[in-house]
Amino acid sequence: MSGEQILVIVGAGLAGAKAAETLRTTGFSGRIVLAGAEPEPPYERPPLSKEYLLGATERAKLSVHDETWYAENSVELLSGRRVTAVDRTSHEVELDEGGRITYSKLLLTTGSRPRRLSLPGADLAGVYHLRTAMDSDRLREALVRGGRLVVAGAGWIGLEVAAAARQYGCEVTVVEPMPTPLHAALGTEIGGYFAELHRKHGVTIKTGRTVTAIEGTGHIAAVGTDDGAVIAADLLVVGIGARPRDELARQSGLPVENGVVVDKSLRTADVDVFAAGDVANAYHPLYGEHLRVEHWANALHGGAAAAKAMLGEDIVYDRLPYFFTDQYDAGMEFTGVVRPRGFDTLVTRGDPAEGAFHAFWLAGERVVAGMHVNRWNEGIAAVQNMIRGRIAVDPVRLADTSVPLAEQEAA
Repeated sequence: MSGEQILVIVGAGLAGAKAAETLRTTGFSGRIVLAGAEPEPPYERPPLSKEYLLGATERAKLSVHDETWYAENSVELLSGRRVTAVDRTSHEVELDEGGRITYSKLLLTTGSRPRRLSLPGADLAGVYHLRTAMDSDRLREALVRGGRLVVAGAGWIGLEVAAAARQYGCEVTVVEPMPTPLHAALGTEIGGYFAELHRKHGVTIKTGRTVTAIEGTGHIAAVGTDDGAVIAADLLVVGIGARPRDELARQSGLPVENGVVVDKSLRTADVDVFAAGDVANAYHPLYGEHLRVEHWANALHGGAAAAKAMLGEDIVYDRLPYFFTDQYDAGMEFTGVVRPRGFDTLVTRGDPAEGAFHAFWLAGERVVAGMHVNRWNEGIAAVQNMIRGRIAVDPVRLADTSVPLAEQEAA
């Protein structure tokens, strides 16, 4: 290799763009290459199932940087170029249309891809997945026409699409195999809150059921479920989770297990290769285990942290998992990790029936996760302080809205 430092970032989403930005703002003056398979500059994805899907936000406002930022900061943006191989021996990446780029350090921010239904008819017209801006454009065009929508999966994407579809006047049915929506993320009680929220807005929620058939000739006409029901459908949105795009790491011989395995500094087993964002299964010092987090905040902060680690800073990436959602008039923020057997008590603060409350998951006397719906005056920062500080709390005081969250430490 030449003496010039060349930092290559594979994956031009939020994590990759923030990594490039951080490299420049921290003074790196060498060559930066940012390659992405999508034919447009990096943009943020959360609005794709929210305000952008509803037509309330312009496409340009999704962009991570202004169109001119990359040239002005000497970042070589290779849009529409897929990296097909990583040669760790020669320190090179190979591009889909030929050509190789040498790297000094490599960052993988390749993200994730939607899981698909392995059923006949899954490729019919009218079947949608939501990952890219183009996906959101196509789905909006369909929703505007109205009709009958079935959503497979009551996760975040599925519920946000259901909310948008109801605002377009669609008839919506959500099919979810777990006992409640968001069951794996939030458990039965809070998952039940979201089920009722959607039912109040006219959505049919079918829990404990799985999509087993997609019917139609050329275009979807109906969806079958495992209880023998047949649901007429003009549209089907598949929101059954995502898989990490970890093929490059796997092919190059790096450890891969539910994503690219990285340490607390987002470094792989190869000291010159890093990973961040959806694709990274990172060791989290607070939890003492590896976590793969598929949310906006992880991409925003993880890309920046990986960039600093690439430059040799002693980075410990230990931010708490965080995500948010907007559905109808309910705005929610969540932080921490909820495991089925990782907590003893669920404490609610405020009345969910009134549409504004906190929820806390406790292991013993300590908060391990928390969320709020429409409680912006106290918000999520105090919850993060409780978790990170391992503060012992009294569940009765925690539920008492007259006691500020900042004063919750048990006597």
